[in-house]
Amino acid sequence: MTNTPPNTKGIAQARSWYWQRISAMALAIFVVIHLVIMMIAVQGGLTAAEILSRTQGSIAFGVFYALFVVACAVHVPLGVAKIAQEWTPLSAAGAALAGRLFAVVILVMGFAAVWGVL
Repeated sequence: MTNTPPNTKGIAQARSWYWQRISAMALAIFVVIHLVIMMIAVQGGLTAAEILSRTQGSIAFGVFYALFVVACAVHVPLGVAKIAQEWTPLSAAGAALAGRLFAVVILVMGFAAVWGVL
C-alpha cells in the first residue's frame, strides 16, 4: 500500500459543491414559505406596517428569518467566489476571500433586518 496524499483541492471542491447544493435546497424551502406568508398577508389586506406589528417579538419569525439569512450566507458567497475566480484575474485564494467578505456582509445586513422585524 502506498501512502498517497489526499487530493485536498478535489475534497475542497466537493465540500463547496455539497454546501452550495444543501443551502440551495434550504433556500428553496425558505423562499416558498416566505412567498406564501407574503401572499396570505397581502390578500388579507395587511399593510407592511401591520405585518411588522404582528411580527414584533415573534421568536418563530425570528428563527425562520435568521435561518434564511444563514442559508444565504452559505450559498451566495460560494457562487460569488466561483464566478470571481472564473471571470476575474483573482486567484482561487483571492476569490475565496471575496466570497468570505461577501458572507460577512450578508450576515451583518441580514441579521440587522431580522432584528428590525423583531
